[in-house]
Amino acid sequence: MTDADPVPNVERARLMRMAARRFGLAGLVLAAMLFLPAGTLRYWQAWAFLAVLLVPMLAVVAYFLRKNPEVLERRMRMKEKEPAQKAIILCSYPFFLAAYLLPGLDRRWGWSAVPAWLVVAADAVILAAYLFFARVMRENRFLSRTVEVDRGQEVIRSGPYAVVRHPMYAAVIPMYLAGPLALGSFWALIPAAAIPVVIVLRILDEEKVLCRDLEGYGEYRRQVRWRLVPGVW
Repeated sequence: MTDADPVPNVERARLMRMAARRFGLAGLVLAAMLFLPAGTLRYWQAWAFLAVLLVPMLAVVAYFLRKNPEVLERRMRMKEKEPAQKAIILCSYPFFLAAYLLPGLDRRWGWSAVPAWLVVAADAVILAAYLFFARVMRENRFLSRTVEVDRGQEVIRSGPYAVVRHPMYAAVIPMYLAGPLALGSFWALIPAAAIPVVIVLRILDEEKVLCRDLEGYGEYRRQVRWRLVPGVW
């Protein structure tokens, strides 16, 4: 769907309501995971983290509602169809939960002393990574939260996809790794370190699905050698 192919107002309104529910609930849950363990709202690192994460997110949602609602709708799909992906996600929950619950406990009990400059630097990494993530969304209109191939889907070879095969994951990994530092916790780096491993497992299975179901993906793999980091993997 393009600017020349406008979305009916009814459909746009439906997506807007869905986005408001999904992202609003996600923001509330994340805030609860940070402030309830901390036992206080006087947690400036958490406020800064939420601002860096949620303000750009609102801007991106507004952009795609206007420019390409199909991408936004795909990003709101939550139900995985592939059994391996379901298992990977299920196994990842403890690491994600620990990575976002530990910082609040760390704030309450004073386990870590992350300097303010490092907190700000981590926030800058998260912001830059999210802006890159938005660039990937803009490049790939088939980008979905779940591993699936839609009817009429094509292999994207332009922009970041000309450099690595999975630029979306290349964007989110720094966000997850910088998150604990942005929240003022060294201890939360331990569960967060497992998240890239989960993403690698997800990529390996995802590529099997894409080779099976997406025409031209095998050729694309031969043309673009690297999955996440050029010269590394």
